[in-house]
Amino acid sequence: MTAGAAGRPDRAPRPTDRRRRALGQHFLADPSVAAQIVEAVGATPRDLVCEIGAGPGALTRALAARAGRLIALEVDPALRDRVAAAAAHWPEVSGVEIRLADARDFPYEELRAARPAPDGRVLVAGNLPYSASKAILERLLDARAALDRAVLMLQREVAERLAATPGGREYGALSVFWRRWAEVSQLLVVTPAAFRPPPAVESAVVTVTFRSAPRVAVADEHGFARVVRAAFGQRRKTLGNALRGGGLGSAARLAAVFAEAAIDGGRRAETLSLEEFGRLADALSAAPRL
Repeated sequence: MTAGAAGRPDRAPRPTDRRRRALGQHFLADPSVAAQIVEAVGATPRDLVCEIGAGPGALTRALAARAGRLIALEVDPALRDRVAAAAAHWPEVSGVEIRLADARDFPYEELRAARPAPDGRVLVAGNLPYSASKAILERLLDARAALDRAVLMLQREVAERLAATPGGREYGALSVFWRRWAEVSQLLVVTPAAFRPPPAVESAVVTVTFRSAPRVAVADEHGFARVVRAAFGQRRKTLGNALRGGGLGSAARLAAVFAEAAIDGGRRAETLSLEEFGRLADALSAAPRL
């Protein structure tokens, strides 16, 4: 065997190591960042907190101390067992459950019935693994009706896209879908030094407050999603070319749609507001096929 960097023989990764690397997990190790996240969550004894990715427990104990109930999700059996064993000896907290679960397909809709008080909130907190963040974000948005607030650590690029407004290069389909159903703002940027192991990129924390109704109502949810995805699928092209390339109609049909929506088809997707995307989707769903 050859010696490793620390002078020890190389070894095959343990299951925990392989799973962590596959998910792109970098565990938070900075107490000041953890404290800011816990403060932003703002849990009370009437609230339920769902922590995504308990890991070694950097946030778990502090979240549990403020919430009426904590359900922490951990996909790695060894980490789950470690945190669960530690939680059994936390005298200042109660109502803690460490579940072996994958946050990408967890039934968040069931959390509302688990609140410690009928008027309590469902709050989500977590340091999302880089490679799984897209799937977790999709699952959270699908379950939005059951959630009140989320404080999430993400790769900085993803966080900026989530909170982006029209006109910038970060603004995209992710921005549109989340802005329609939530108030999103960036709380802080976190350097690689705050994690073990340090990632190669910066992270950022976003706060999300879910809305009970969409900011913009549309006639066809599926049609709205198709328009947004097609528009940003070829974002360097004009809207007319991008929507035609996305199979949403002929040039003649789209010209009529743009006129009905009062939108210039020569614009690009990143210039459209949420309201304009709504008008465009409604006009397209009502337009006859040519």
